[in-house]
Amino acid sequence: MNSKPDTTQNTNEYRSGLIASIGCMALWGVLPIYWKALVPISSWVIIIYRILLVNVFAMLLARTRFSWGQIFGPIRHDWKLGLKFLGAGAVITINWSTYIWAVNAGHVIQASIGYYIEPLMVCVFGMIFFRERLTVYKSAAMALAALAVVILLVHFHQFPGISIGIALSFAVYSAIKKTVSQPPLISLVYETIFFAPPALAAIIWLEVSGRGALGTGQPWQYILLLFCGLVTVIPLSMFASAAQKVPMFTLGLTEYISPTLSLILGVFFFKEPFDGIQFLAIAVIWVGLVFFSIGELRDQRRPEAAGE
Repeated sequence: MNSKPDTTQNTNEYRSGLIASIGCMALWGVLPIYWKALVPISSWVIIIYRILLVNVFAMLLARTRFSWGQIFGPIRHDWKLGLKFLGAGAVITINWSTYIWAVNAGHVIQASIGYYIEPLMVCVFGMIFFRERLTVYKSAAMALAALAVVILLVHFHQFPGISIGIALSFAVYSAIKKTVSQPPLISLVYETIFFAPPALAAIIWLEVSGRGALGTGQPWQYILLLFCGLVTVIPLSMFASAAQKVPMFTLGLTEYISPTLSLILGVFFFKEPFDGIQFLAIAVIWVGLVFFSIGELRDQRRPEAAGE
């Protein structure tokens, strides 16, 4: 008799988690429009503001759910934890910086390819550092991703640094995050708190010298810039909520929404150059992602079958 309420609750949780996951990925996918709207403000100025404002908004939102002792207690009593979050903060800052610079420099498509490769790069790190199992499906997916990189390398006669930089930095970030356990908002506070003071000092210096956002952008752009912290924290909170309510396989599949939307924007909205060879490379990556998804689905079903 009690199974129906439980089933209904689980269904509602799954539905809300799925909505949060799709909403989060959709927001991330259309973010290039937001960053492009801030031009001609320098990408580096945007990045510095983002570091500071993410910390401010994360701290404010964390404070609505936790006491100051709960927020800062763990990091105050464990310096090794602080070092891990310092490393995580440095790597995710590199990831953010590369992405924002790429978008505003007209490389939305390359950035999108980076986020297609990222799940496969995370998988590689999982096998290297956490002894996760290598399957035929994962091997095929990684081989196809490597083939796509070779295709881009031969086509452009240069290493696809933006794509690999984005994928590699997020994979390192994911590996560090796997070794810590803190609520998402508190984690975000830790990841940015070490960089917020120098970011504030840099902002003051840039604005006083006339090289900051106030000196290069329009008033409406400066107001828009002040929301960059919220634009970062909201989808991240949605992602954290979704991760608690839907299976990892579902979460992984929805991750492809973000780079797909960005790719569409890069090709049709921002009119970036896109030829048949680039299309071929992305098609190869997509085939790899199909193999990867099949492997993840089989891995998820295996414990369920064993439990039966």
